[in-house]
Amino acid sequence: MRPAVGAALRRCAECGGYEYGGAPACPSCRARVDGIVEEGWSAFLRHWDVRDDGGQEAALAEMVVAEPDRHDWRVVDAALDRLVCAACGDRLGRGPVGCSACDPAHGFRYAAIETDRPGVAPGNEHAVRVNVSVLRRPQTASGNEVLARRLVLPMLLVGLLPTTAEAHQLNALIKSTFPPHGASPTRDASPAERHQLVERAVEDLFRRHCAVIRPTP
Repeated sequence: MRPAVGAALRRCAECGGYEYGGAPACPSCRARVDGIVEEGWSAFLRHWDVRDDGGQEAALAEMVVAEPDRHDWRVVDAALDRLVCAACGDRLGRGPVGCSACDPAHGFRYAAIETDRPGVAPGNEHAVRVNVSVLRRPQTASGNEVLARRLVLPMLLVGLLPTTAEAHQLNALIKSTFPPHGASPTRDASPAERHQLVERAVEDLFRRHCAVIRPTP
């Protein structure tokens, strides 16, 4: 499910944006983001030769969640998905903000192992997992943060990574383009036009790191 490092960006046939970047609103992009996690879990099950016959998979998920620092972040996230929160009834860690069980479970997931893929800048995997985590539990972030993370995710997945200064510039652009409720945007344009402006800024940002971004039709 995850693009290879250096792969060309592809457009989603359903939402028109880059694949993965339409999550969580676009069903196709959301399924792709979930697929990143599920891919790691499937490999984990194959490694342990586990088949879900009589709760074996659920027992393994409980073991993983009890020791997140010993497992890849995708395995931990997938294990949480397979456990039900006793407080809210949602998947553990995916419930509403303020849930007494989901909030700490969501925090503990960040103890998991993050291993950079060959050929990427150090920290790329951490950036991928944070963006994936926010898009899978968007209620933990502001609308502007969700927008930034979903637009940047496709580029992160092909191995690119913004500098701290570039990330700050992007955040500042989003805040000025989509100001808090009640404030006026700095640009006199429709929401769709402002959204396109931010998308172009993300593409320009990552062209600094890549000779050519080759989006496919």
